[in-house]
Amino acid sequence: MTRGYAGKFLDVDLSSEKIEDITFDDATLKNFVGGRGLSAKILWDRLGEKWASIDPLGPENLFLAMTGPLTAIYPGARVCATGKSPQSNGIIGSTTSGEFPLELKCAGYDGVIVSGKAENPVYILVTDDRGEIRDASDAWGKGGMETILTLNKEVRKLLGTRAPKVGKWKEPGMIYVGPAGENRIRTAAVMQKISHAAGYGGYGAVMGSKNLKAIVAKGRGPLPDVANPATVKLLWKEIDKWLIGRDSMRRWGTGYGGYTVGAHQSSEPVRNWQDEWHDEASIGGIKFDLRYWVKRYWSDFNCATCCLKLAVIKSGPYKGAITDNPDYELQAYCGPNLGIYDAGECIYISALVDDLGLSGINSPNTMAFAAELYQRGILTAEDLDGIEPKWGDAKAMGELAKLITERRKIGDILAEGTYRAALKISELKGVDVTPYAVHVKGVEIGAHGTRSGRDMRPIGYACAVQGGDHTSSVFDAYREMGSIFTDSAVVCSFVTNRDLIWEFYRAVTGWDTTMEEWRSKLGHRITHIQRATLLLGGPDVTWTAADDDNPPRYYEPLPSGPYKGKTTDKKVVEEMKKNYYDTIGWDEQGIPKSDILKKLDLADVDKALKKLRK
Repeated sequence: MTRGYAGKFLDVDLSSEKIEDITFDDATLKNFVGGRGLSAKILWDRLGEKWASIDPLGPENLFLAMTGPLTAIYPGARVCATGKSPQSNGIIGSTTSGEFPLELKCAGYDGVIVSGKAENPVYILVTDDRGEIRDASDAWGKGGMETILTLNKEVRKLLGTRAPKVGKWKEPGMIYVGPAGENRIRTAAVMQKISHAAGYGGYGAVMGSKNLKAIVAKGRGPLPDVANPATVKLLWKEIDKWLIGRDSMRRWGTGYGGYTVGAHQSSEPVRNWQDEWHDEASIGGIKFDLRYWVKRYWSDFNCATCCLKLAVIKSGPYKGAITDNPDYELQAYCGPNLGIYDAGECIYISALVDDLGLSGINSPNTMAFAAELYQRGILTAEDLDGIEPKWGDAKAMGELAKLITERRKIGDILAEGTYRAALKISELKGVDVTPYAVHVKGVEIGAHGTRSGRDMRPIGYACAVQGGDHTSSVFDAYREMGSIFTDSAVVCSFVTNRDLIWEFYRAVTGWDTTMEEWRSKLGHRITHIQRATLLLGGPDVTWTAADDDNPPRYYEPLPSGPYKGKTTDKKVVEEMKKNYYDTIGWDEQGIPKSDILKKLDLADVDKALKKLRK
């Protein structure tokens, strides 16, 4: 068996309650690795022939929670959540950190593949070489913290009964959904801990559609063997020193960006991207540090970066709100994006969306979209069940998040995500609101703009197979492959030492794979499968080359700040797009070329795309 892998995957059909262990041969693992890559292969093999007819929220769709060969061996521990996305109708690899992937690998599994739908709420429990389906009715309907407490208590008691000689069992690792996932909100996240989220893709809704509250894992075995232990140990020490030396990331995480990305780069969402500049120091990292951080350095398993902070509101109307940093993305989307510049109010919104199980990027994007429609008089307080989401009103914005999660009034439409909500509200109100919808291919955009030229590249989102996902944006056809590798390996991009990770990968797996081979061939296999699923789409939307573009707002001139008047140049976008197509091997329609697919051993993908070629 190839090194770095536990050696098997748990395949669960919730409809039939059938559970079995499955394996993949070494060639498949070498070609697709794990996480995002192997998931794309599994999804295509099982669903590719009928992709356009698969409802992402139907029982035929798969939900996959996958590790990779470097997970928990390389510093940090992440899991990749994926399936057919209810946002894009394609495949998005969305990762989140925590102890779940460590416990899963130590229980003897590299991933869990879930199909079907349970009749009643359930969770999957994975222990040493064993998986089982258990009743989750006690946890159903509960928010994040209550879910964790409920399932931790139940599982620890169960394991203590089964194996009393072990002693006092520590808490297991788990991924779970909050009420948003249960209610199939398309911007629902797959959660880990109280505030770690795999937010892009809407896979919390996929879990909810299957009546799957959580997957819980507790393993007592060791991590998998590596091919060259001495080299791995040496490289781990070098990477660990490098991580400790990254003082800014250790001190602040990405949370320092809440002020600087707006004030210095003019590329932060302000009031639904109506602007990208602000000079409000009250949202800066120091305000969180001095007033709200109760724990400055902590980390997930095996990570020396310790970029996580614990923020708690101790008094006032939002007393008791608790969350991570927030990191830059949540500072931006739960702050200036909603017109909020108070650090405590930003923490409140961040903690609330986490507990509800909403993506902290995608859902506040939809919330700001609704707030702008209210600002313009298109949506009324009556539409919003009495809520008046005025910019900067944290209480109203919190109520708006609940309205969406509970699918009340217009919240039932907003629950479909920004893109689909824009189409439905345009029809409902008789006015085109799509210019205010900031998304790419149904995926709400990360908190990095293109207009100032200081942050995201003009085609960063436009050509990406994961749409608005800022973690998988396009820089060029080669460096894009880096994010695909980290999502497949599965490791955190913030701890990835690009000078050493390929040596580490070879030392763990025993393969002679090089970065150049990945960039020129292996990574392209994954990209082309993801591209094919976007083009096939369905059942409610498909995408074409015309959709490889930025949202309309990104072509409006910046209204203020040092880059006032600057905007994204449409001609530049089109030229870069053409060059990207040529480099990656897509024709003028944005369809992967037949000869390229055959060279990549993707003849079945080529066959599926023939009907799209004119």
